[in-house]
Amino acid sequence: MTDVTRTEQRQPDEPDLLRDQFRQLVRYRGLLVAGVLLGLLGGAYLAFSGADAYTATSEVMVRAATEDPFAIGATVDKNINIGTERQTALSSTVADAAAKAAKAPVAPMSRCLQVSNPPNTLVLRFTCTTPDAHRSADWVNAFTTAYLDNRQAQTKATIDRMVASYQAQLDPMVAQRNDLLDQIQRAKSAQIAGTLVSAQTNLLSRITELTSDISQLRGLDTTPGIVIKPGVPPRAPSGPGLAMMLGLGGAVGIGLGLLGAWVRLVFDPTVRSDAEVTRTLGAPVLGTLPRLRRRDAARAADEGGTPGLLAGGRGGGRLAEEYRAVAFRLTHDKRFSERRRLLVVGPRGGAGETPAAVAANLSASFAEMGMEVLLVEADLRTPTLADRLRTADGSRPGWARSPGLGEGGWPAGLQVPIDAGESGSFDLVPGRRVRNVARALTSAPAGRLFAEADEPGSVVVVLAPPVLAYADAVALADRVDGVVVVCDPRAVRRADLERVGELIDAAGASVLGVVLHSAEPGAKRRFPPRRSPRTPAPAADRRGTDFPHPSPATAPERHPVP
Repeated sequence: MTDVTRTEQRQPDEPDLLRDQFRQLVRYRGLLVAGVLLGLLGGAYLAFSGADAYTATSEVMVRAATEDPFAIGATVDKNINIGTERQTALSSTVADAAAKAAKAPVAPMSRCLQVSNPPNTLVLRFTCTTPDAHRSADWVNAFTTAYLDNRQAQTKATIDRMVASYQAQLDPMVAQRNDLLDQIQRAKSAQIAGTLVSAQTNLLSRITELTSDISQLRGLDTTPGIVIKPGVPPRAPSGPGLAMMLGLGGAVGIGLGLLGAWVRLVFDPTVRSDAEVTRTLGAPVLGTLPRLRRRDAARAADEGGTPGLLAGGRGGGRLAEEYRAVAFRLTHDKRFSERRRLLVVGPRGGAGETPAAVAANLSASFAEMGMEVLLVEADLRTPTLADRLRTADGSRPGWARSPGLGEGGWPAGLQVPIDAGESGSFDLVPGRRVRNVARALTSAPAGRLFAEADEPGSVVVVLAPPVLAYADAVALADRVDGVVVVCDPRAVRRADLERVGELIDAAGASVLGVVLHSAEPGAKRRFPPRRSPRTPAPAADRRGTDFPHPSPATAPERHPVP
């Protein structure tokens, strides 16, 4: 036979890991929706808050003072530091002049102005944003004009200072030249006259140089810059618009939602996927039960089925087919096929009736395959299967023999035939409240009952209380060998599954697989309560019994040894 465990833990490739992680994140739909809504609200707020903001822009190409801008090889940007010019445009001097020209307060005008410089250019871009389109254009033009006027005034002031300096040097030289001319005319010898003429020549050269410098300064073109783009009133608000802001807000919201889901995923104590269940218990997922809706349960009751337990009463369906698939997978597991004993348990209390439904439906599926099935209810604290399954008409199979009375009358000689509808029938050994549960489960009559599976073509399915709630399942594990764990992955902690695997392995049994199911209707708590060892047994354990019950052993290490 084929071993189910041959689906060994192959390392998933990167696309599989990404898909698995994405599916885990999508589990937290509330966080994702909250993030998207938050992003949309933020985008709408920014869109409407910027709806009354208008931005006007002007651009100025800065020029340096030059004598002939059209001369070959002439460059006008040698003496321009564009960073300094940008700071000058943002100075308070320019702001005061612009406010005076626009007849507006200085503070709001200074706040609205932004000056930038496109890379590798001598262009200054003036930008002004106000609630009014015409005001934005007027203010940006006022800044542009004030900057150009300030720069031209600085250039003219520099020229005037240099001209005054040159003139201060030239005036004494002119007076000295006139004095030399008088001396030359009065010279009495040619030698003296020659000396005076030589001095006059040197003086005239210097006078000519200073005069040329003054002429060049006075002939400079002092135009500070050229307005290449004047500010005009904008036709629409400067914001990106409602549609774009909603799109950006939605994108940011998705990112926030994914971040919140990832943080929630990191701190989530539950198992997050089928692969994690497999890694934690070291056993495959045999199947995932679809959720049974309330109207389907009502229909099952009308058709003669038992709501929440046997799924075959509905004549098939997804749930019944899933149980059949789980049964077929178990029959192809050589560990189960060798001994044909199966223990069905949940990890901890709070699993509801699903383990009982799994045990009953697996029994019906095995019976449908032609096997003689004995379902043993080893839950001796709250037995309910006899009241919830429909008794079949006729006698039980011939191989079902009475094992004799055990501790407290369990197992009794009674084996009830159960009608599984179209699947056939199987026998049920119902549970019974006893004085000492551990002694009853490990008694010789109980051992002979489990040994019924040694008969050819027979199967024994045992239903036990949760592993971590009582030690009953651990006491039965070494007698049954094969264990099927039934759990809701969204309501069981990883630590609980790890503990279940350790206890079953320590008891000498093996986990054949896991059956996953969704939350049952009416379940309000995500995690079942962890009961203290001092907590008395639930009221349901004490109701209707003549014997005092032991307290639940929440510490699985204290299970009785057979």
